[in-house]
Amino acid sequence: MASLNVGIVGCGVISGIYLKNILAYRGLTLRACADMRPEVAQAKAASAGIEAMSVDQLLASEDIDLVVNLTVPAAHFGVSLAALQAGKHVFSEKPLAVDFAQGRKLVDEAEARGLLLGCAPDTFLGAGGRLARKLVDEGAVGRILSGTAFLMSHGMEHWHPDPEFFFKPGGGPILDMAPYYLSALINLVGPVARVFAMASIGFPERVVTAESPRKGERITVETPTSVMALIEFASGAQVTFTMSWDVWKHGHPAIELYGTEGSMRVPDPNFFGGVVETTERGGEWRGHDAGALALGAPNWRAPNWPPEMPDRANYRALGLADLASAALAGTPHRSTGRLALHVLEVMHRILESAATGQAIAITTALDRPPALEEDAAGALWKGLPETASAA
Repeated sequence: MASLNVGIVGCGVISGIYLKNILAYRGLTLRACADMRPEVAQAKAASAGIEAMSVDQLLASEDIDLVVNLTVPAAHFGVSLAALQAGKHVFSEKPLAVDFAQGRKLVDEAEARGLLLGCAPDTFLGAGGRLARKLVDEGAVGRILSGTAFLMSHGMEHWHPDPEFFFKPGGGPILDMAPYYLSALINLVGPVARVFAMASIGFPERVVTAESPRKGERITVETPTSVMALIEFASGAQVTFTMSWDVWKHGHPAIELYGTEGSMRVPDPNFFGGVVETTERGGEWRGHDAGALALGAPNWRAPNWPPEMPDRANYRALGLADLASAALAGTPHRSTGRLALHVLEVMHRILESAATGQAIAITTALDRPPALEEDAAGALWKGLPETASAA
């Protein structure tokens, strides 16, 4: 078998970049998509030149080896479990599940069946994350002692056509955005040992302003939208961790790490490229551009940006190619279900700590993911077909 046949479940906003990028990776053949709304699946299938199926048909299909779960978070567990029980490898969008016990069941189910379970984010495997990892491993800033991580914006209702689930249990900036930051930090610093946190709801109601059928609707917020945590890693490093959708504007870098020999600024972990900055002790910042590395060149345009001028690197589906390589060639699997389970526990313990006022230890054991070397990263990407349009 030269590749895994891929079926996508969930044809919402995020599916577009997966449908496009799967075509550019080795080891993957896009076959079908499904959605609980048949008309949406039909439209996506027609645009991608693949077959539209019902969810049950896709899960039962002998032609599908890998199910990509792009449903809303509340549905992640049910779809992923059904796919594993049907004998399929699974790659899920983050979080692995809404409930930690459900996440553990998915990991146990996959391992018991000898199947691979992967989970977003895979952004830490992009050029920016790999370059930061290389510099850390080479001792560019010494032993990491502390750091900061900031995700701050004014929420999702201004761009997402159906943003209600972001503000309900299972949503919020922790379960939605913290996976990017935690995975990046774990890739650089190692597993988390314990957390302490506080949380609040800054705006009890949100108004949808995105151009969509829901524009003008009001959403009652039912989950924390600002969370501040102190994260202690098994290495002893401590990171101040702030995730908020209650901020109009700020000036904080996404991630800064402070080591015994210098400091590092890590690119936005929501994307795959960027510039890593380091200092030697108290020296000036020095930039290390990841753009020339594999999976680092800008290839994607932001909304309303001219299509001939991509401004950032978006190589989503890299985690699928990493999983396919592991399944087909026995290479290391990096964006694993076990990593996602550790991240899921950290997120839940942060919210639990905020509710109880207590520091909480993390119980899931984890090693740092194996580094993805430059040659191996480049070998996964074959490039988009000439007929593929800009995202």
